[in-house]
Amino acid sequence: MTSHGNKGNLYLIPVSLGDADPKRSFPEWNTHIIDSLEHFIVENEKSARRFIKQLLPEKSQQTLRLKGLNKFTEPSEIPNFLDAAREGHNMGLLSEAGCPGVADPGAEIVKLAHQSGIQVIPLVGPSSILLAMMASGMNGQSFTFHGYLPIDKKDRKQELRNLEKISLEKNQAQIFIETPYRNMKMLEDLVNCLHPATRICVACDLTLPSEYIKTATASEWKKNTEDLHKRPAIFILQKEI
Repeated sequence: MTSHGNKGNLYLIPVSLGDADPKRSFPEWNTHIIDSLEHFIVENEKSARRFIKQLLPEKSQQTLRLKGLNKFTEPSEIPNFLDAAREGHNMGLLSEAGCPGVADPGAEIVKLAHQSGIQVIPLVGPSSILLAMMASGMNGQSFTFHGYLPIDKKDRKQELRNLEKISLEKNQAQIFIETPYRNMKMLEDLVNCLHPATRICVACDLTLPSEYIKTATASEWKKNTEDLHKRPAIFILQKEI
């Protein structure tokens, strides 16, 4: 936990992917680091405090100094978020779920830390993107994450066909996410607009007792009976020769 010069470190702290006991997914070292910190940058203060309390019930909540980084944060405020690190205090960056900086607004803070000469230290923890990729059986040597696809149905179908074409040309897995309440619509579009032999992986509720992971062809997914509604999910597609 040694800081460089007179500046503190920025620890990138993964957060559990659901309501499961976080101790199932995190090494003891993470808990040790969190216990040593008072300054945090978080996406949601309430859930961040709950997560810290789960890991460290005895840690004083009153001493925590939390700054919120989300869609309501004014861009003009962000340059000051690392002031504590500039003053020599170690800080923690927490995502709402999964790994900070990956499909997460925390990337802006990490960029700022590098520009400010603050040591960035990523900690081990669950990433839904990597867990899904590991379990998909698709090309782990070459894959691309696209975030959310277009909401408009026509545009979304066009994008899916485009990703299918790229996956074939580059032998590359294509990864994306959807708002949980639109999961079933997404799967319906995948089944209806992709080639019947294109493989699709759906990975839901990763690390939770209700975890569901299945890779099958588009034609096989037509027989799906699993309810994916309102369940955090990762989608992966790949078309092969």
